[in-house]
Amino acid sequence: MLITFLKVVTFIKSGSKKKKITKADRLKQIQEEEEKRQKEEEEARVKYEKEEMERLEMQRIENEKLQKLEAKDLERRNEELEELYLLEACFPEAEKLKRDNRFLSQWKHYIQCDGSPDPSIAQEINTFITLWKEETNETLEEVIEKSKLVLNLIEKLKLILLETPPYDLQGKNIIQYQGSILELQELLHLKFNRATEILLRQASTLADLDSGNMEKVIRDESVTLYIWANLKKNPRHRSIRFSETQTGFEIPRILATSDIALRLLHTHYDHVTPLSPVLTPSQENISIITDFVKEEVKSVPTAVSKDLQEEKKQQENESNSVHEEETKAEGQGDVEEQMCPVQEEPETTKYEMEMKLISETVLAAQELLLENACEKPNFFEENEVDLCQFTTLGGVYHLDILELPPQCKPMKGWMIVEILKEGLQKYTYPPETAEDLEAENAFPPIEVTLEVHENVIFFENPMVARWDAEGKHWKTDGISNVSYKPEERLITFNLETFCPVTLIQDAHINMPYQSWELRPLDVNKVLLTVTTVFTELQIQIKENLCMLASIKVNNKNHSTILEEKWMTPVSFIIALKKAGLNIFPTGHSHLYVVINYKHPLVEVKAYRQMALLSSAFAFCWSKWNTACDSKKAIFQVREHLLKEEPTQNPNWTLLMFSGDRAQSLKINESSDAFSEVLKEETEFHSTLYHMVKDFASQEAMRAVRRPSCQFVDSVCHMLLSTRLLSFS
Repeated sequence: MLITFLKVVTFIKSGSKKKKITKADRLKQIQEEEEKRQKEEEEARVKYEKEEMERLEMQRIENEKLQKLEAKDLERRNEELEELYLLEACFPEAEKLKRDNRFLSQWKHYIQCDGSPDPSIAQEINTFITLWKEETNETLEEVIEKSKLVLNLIEKLKLILLETPPYDLQGKNIIQYQGSILELQELLHLKFNRATEILLRQASTLADLDSGNMEKVIRDESVTLYIWANLKKNPRHRSIRFSETQTGFEIPRILATSDIALRLLHTHYDHVTPLSPVLTPSQENISIITDFVKEEVKSVPTAVSKDLQEEKKQQENESNSVHEEETKAEGQGDVEEQMCPVQEEPETTKYEMEMKLISETVLAAQELLLENACEKPNFFEENEVDLCQFTTLGGVYHLDILELPPQCKPMKGWMIVEILKEGLQKYTYPPETAEDLEAENAFPPIEVTLEVHENVIFFENPMVARWDAEGKHWKTDGISNVSYKPEERLITFNLETFCPVTLIQDAHINMPYQSWELRPLDVNKVLLTVTTVFTELQIQIKENLCMLASIKVNNKNHSTILEEKWMTPVSFIIALKKAGLNIFPTGHSHLYVVINYKHPLVEVKAYRQMALLSSAFAFCWSKWNTACDSKKAIFQVREHLLKEEPTQNPNWTLLMFSGDRAQSLKINESSDAFSEVLKEETEFHSTLYHMVKDFASQEAMRAVRRPSCQFVDSVCHMLLSTRLLSFS
């Protein structure tokens, strides 16, 4: 224990020998730390200032570089715009060709003398309607055959309204054409009613041996007609299925015991929905342009004639001074010889002025195509279908319960039939008064099963709408228990009362697009691919025609009758919409779809210049297009010559275009953040043509000048109709 105590004492003594830190030492240490901190701060400040100076210097150099590039761009802007104007001369040339083709088609129709009227001439179409009204006792087969001509006339009138530029279409013409369309539609339906009455008078002679009732199905390319006449009035025969089809009805007992006939007239067209009105604001704007065009064109001969008079006087003075001693005959001959080339100038100048004004008018009309409506249309009734949001597909199913007319009776070799003066009458179901009935459910809804048109694509289960004859619109009430079998293409529902019904689908179900690409295939031929949530469409464009090359639905190839059929752009757009493949926005579409809005002028200029370059360059969408503002558009471009084989990872260039300036961006599709920084060793340009010229081959630039004006115009029309920059 003593030894332990000594060790502890020794340890305490050795610890007490450690030197203690004095106050002066502590102050000195603090001072050294402070000096070190200040030195580090000073070094950091100097470094920051140096870096900031370097950054500012780099920024100054960059700004100077940008200013030089902007100055260079401004210096050559007029030259580039003049060259672009020469290239865009294809648009007025194409418009002039289309106008000439319209006149030529009228002339061809005139010299054909095939008996069919020219629907654009009021006298001819009115005569046709009057003569057809006078024809009576036509059978259903005869009416269906005549309907082919009528539908063709209606289609022609609709195409005239859609294809004729607004500045060539007067208000009185619009009223005339739409009036003719409505008259033809009403007369065609009236003819079907009269032919149905003629058939039902003979129902007893056409009765089925097994059921005792009459059943008839007539199929045609534009119409399918189902008729069932209740001759036996068997209360147990309440399930009606037309032979070799799955179309039918489940009728209540009261109908099974009544003198009625059921008719289902499935028109593969829609003559019920009101015609789309012509946009009044656009017509007013274009009428101003039209007046301006006429005034300018008229002023050209006057100005030219004044110049000619001055030149003539000057030439006469020069001729007199040089040839004073020549004979009058020789002098007159000289004047005539000198005037010959001058007289060609008025026509040339007038043509150039006319083409210039047409070009400006076409540009204005293209801008109007992209104008957006300010608000949704007003609806005043509940359950009314918004036709700006939804579209009818597969035609119209005209469902009617008809009173069975008196049957024809054989008598001494004759057929005696009573013809009612009021004609075919509809059977009211449910009746307006039901005093004699004990139960309220004596008139239950009628179950209807319909076959969906085979050439129509529904991406979701279709909705059923009925026509309200009083309100003149489609409604969704009065319909219940809707079920759809997509594989069998059958839709079943309960209907409170018979009336025209149709199937509707969201018109914007394929908007916005997920991606798009435009690439050349051949001379005057390109492929436009549009990918949506449900489908991928590949559209070929050549000359003034379009074709659906292929379609994929849910990543599977889908066949359709539209494939391999070449049509004009307007007819092609109509056909795709009728098939349920709507990728063509309207002025109201932005109210129902979240879009990446771009200014109409920016869009128009981009589409026009993309169409000009489409024969040698490929374009596709960019994710950065949503990052820039509405006055700029971003997309990818690359040279694509026809002899090149497709590559797995093509080298795309990212371009930003504002309508007045094009530039190549430093970022690419895989960059993490958006930036408008200019790509190294590139410049600003006023047009896309001169922008791609910086990195394109001479062969590609030569290829740009080869396409026909109709081809460029068709590509531009399709780009304007799809609005890829705003709706993807």
